[in-house]
Amino acid sequence: MPKLKLALLGCGDVAQRDYLPEFHRLSDRAELVAVCGRTEARARAVAAAYGIPAWYTDHERMLAESAAEAVLNLTPIQLHAETTLACLRAGKHVYTEKPVASSVREAAQLRDEAGRRGLVVICAPSVLLYPQVQEARRLLADGAIGEVHAARGHGHGGLPPWAGYPSDPSPFFAVGGGPLVDMGVYPLHALTGLLGPARRVTAFAARTQDQFVPTDGPAAGHSIPITVPDNWHLLLDLGGARLAAIAANNVVQGSRSPQLELFGRSGTIALDLLDVAAPVERRGADGIWHSEVVPHARAGGPDHLLGVEHLLDCIATGQAPTLGIDHAIHVLEIIEGASRSAETGQAVDLSTTFPVA
Repeated sequence: MPKLKLALLGCGDVAQRDYLPEFHRLSDRAELVAVCGRTEARARAVAAAYGIPAWYTDHERMLAESAAEAVLNLTPIQLHAETTLACLRAGKHVYTEKPVASSVREAAQLRDEAGRRGLVVICAPSVLLYPQVQEARRLLADGAIGEVHAARGHGHGGLPPWAGYPSDPSPFFAVGGGPLVDMGVYPLHALTGLLGPARRVTAFAARTQDQFVPTDGPAAGHSIPITVPDNWHLLLDLGGARLAAIAANNVVQGSRSPQLELFGRSGTIALDLLDVAAPVERRGADGIWHSEVVPHARAGGPDHLLGVEHLLDCIATGQAPTLGIDHAIHVLEIIEGASRSAETGQAVDLSTTFPVA
């Protein structure tokens, strides 16, 4: 079977740290035929380092000239909607980093465009494919902890500045960015993917600082404005007397608590949502904690490549995506609802849904 031809749109930190070093695992099924970056120097360097035959600084030109059948969209958060739409209009399947768009309205436009053209859109984060989250799903299905009525999760993005960050950090702190859309999506996707769509959300948000100054990287010595809240706390009503608390922020250096805990009537499941090498912890009805490391392909850290592999599977087989855009839209509605709740002090009803595996 011919290899699927992929183009890489965005070749900054996440591409070079997580995707490209692992891409060899898909080399028998796919090949990178083009890369597009904001600067010629970076695009040329990435192309040379990974044997990618063509490089660009204009994504429209790449879409028109390259033989790519699908695009990995790793652009900054605020550009996801417009660049994914351009890819779809060029007839390309898309794997997009999170969030899929900056609003439910934009995401619905992408869903409709892909549907009209018969194209696959896979939406990060890939957390539902991570082995530890799959194991949590299996434990829930087996009734290992009984009925779940409470849960909590967090996505701590670290307190800026981040040492060693090689790219411009400003999109994370500009309008359309922030820790809720950058890190909060991990527990939001995992929680709703495991327990089902949320019905209501209420939230508090705060901004703890106005700026910071990176000490290294391309923005070293320059003030980076923080224009969005950097401290979020959400409470979700999932129906059926099930409540969950989610925190997402850039005000915590570290935590010893798991990124997701599911509390059942006869036990608890606790797991790390980012590190595939971290064990799944389970407390049984006997009060004893059990620890299991689930087999994983990556040595450690977040295995984003599983989302790209899922794209290949869905294109090849026509299967419905686990990382589908309807789920991504639901998470965006939670985020939009949280923003309204933080502004008004009132709970916000949610209406979107998605197929639960």
